[in-house]
Amino acid sequence: MYSGELEVQAKRKALAVLHDEINKILNSARELSSLSASLIRGDVNDIQTSLERMRTSEEEVENLRRKITREVAEIGSLMVYREDVLRAAYLMDDIAGYISGVAFRLANMKITSLKKGKFDEDLKQLIGMVVDAIFKLNEMARALSINPGSTIEIAQDVQKLERQVDSRYRSIIIKALNEISVTKDLLLFKDAIEGIEGMADKCQEASDSLTILALSM
Repeated sequence: MYSGELEVQAKRKALAVLHDEINKILNSARELSSLSASLIRGDVNDIQTSLERMRTSEEEVENLRRKITREVAEIGSLMVYREDVLRAAYLMDDIAGYISGVAFRLANMKITSLKKGKFDEDLKQLIGMVVDAIFKLNEMARALSINPGSTIEIAQDVQKLERQVDSRYRSIIIKALNEISVTKDLLLFKDAIEGIEGMADKCQEASDSLTILALSM
């Protein structure tokens, strides 16, 4: 088997694992959305179920990231863009960590503090934007193996969503500082919102890495 064919096989294998990793993170982000809805309803059992599912997803993402690292190490010089694959994989691992952090903080908040200033709607919108951004990353990863050119186009959507999250984050933080009177809830909510904003930033970085991958293919 000639080296060119080996490289093609190695590329497909690494991209398949990367796509699996992003798909797991998308499921975890959707679970975060479910957790916020359960929090607003005051359903403690559903909140714990979502937390458990996210913990499981985080472990699966970490295992997939390690698998990609092993695959790339075995491939060695056969894959000229191996650093870009690893960068994307580690950024997605970071996003999984943000999801867990946000979920932990929200799960320990009192619903009264959220509903008082209609922060439940703000939270729903903000998480929805991040879920959309991760969905776009999932589309980008899938397109790498089918139509790399479309990956670059989808990246523009991720950038727009990141800007929207950043704008909403700023207004929500100011609103929270003025309207949430319980210090504990204010700190938890502020950290959660900052975590969502950080997640959006990581989505933008991951989008840039996937774009670089698309350009090299």
